[in-house]
Amino acid sequence: MMDDFGLYPREEPFDPLGVMLFKALQVIAFLFFLALLAVSPDSKEGKIESKAEFIITMDWPDNHPDDLDLFVQDPAGNIAWYRHREAGFLTLDRDDRGGANDFIVVNGKKIASPIREEIVTVRGIVAGEYTVNISHFAATTGQPVEAKIKVQKLNPTAQVIFDNKLTLDHTGDEKTAVRFRLDAAGKVINVDQRPKSLLETFRSSWRNGADVDPKTGVRVLRRE
Repeated sequence: MMDDFGLYPREEPFDPLGVMLFKALQVIAFLFFLALLAVSPDSKEGKIESKAEFIITMDWPDNHPDDLDLFVQDPAGNIAWYRHREAGFLTLDRDDRGGANDFIVVNGKKIASPIREEIVTVRGIVAGEYTVNISHFAATTGQPVEAKIKVQKLNPTAQVIFDNKLTLDHTGDEKTAVRFRLDAAGKVINVDQRPKSLLETFRSSWRNGADVDPKTGVRVLRRE
């Protein structure tokens, strides 16, 4: 009699198709969840870290139009420079051309970069002496330019092993900023500033990307 007054809930008609669709959606959702787990590994596993043992920087006044270059030679004789940006464990990460083409393009417009800096990283340890030279590629102002050179050891902790300023005053002017020696463990065992020309090595060397006149054997430095 209670049912006559609607006190008992009435059951909905059984719909087998609806139940099958609902169960199918549950299975699809579960499989999708498993697929996400399979294609999304831990972010740490996919992380790529750039490792360097030393970083060598040269900078000169912002917005300066002159072009200065950084040259670094390792104990094996490899030299990183603007025509050979990767040599052994040496990498020229930034080549700054001063006022020439030192800009980025954003939405079709050129935006000049005020920063004047070149960077070389040393990504492995080779025992022996490293030489860091700077050169005045294009002295457009005709005035001396002061450059700051810094060498930092990064591992196991950051350590500045050289930080000084040198002045270049004409096109082709080359100076040795620093020479430092490493032992087999990568420990710095000597630092000095004995002069050594790296540009002269290109007169008889093709392996570092130098252009040499086949008739005269004279080094020809040029930008690509």
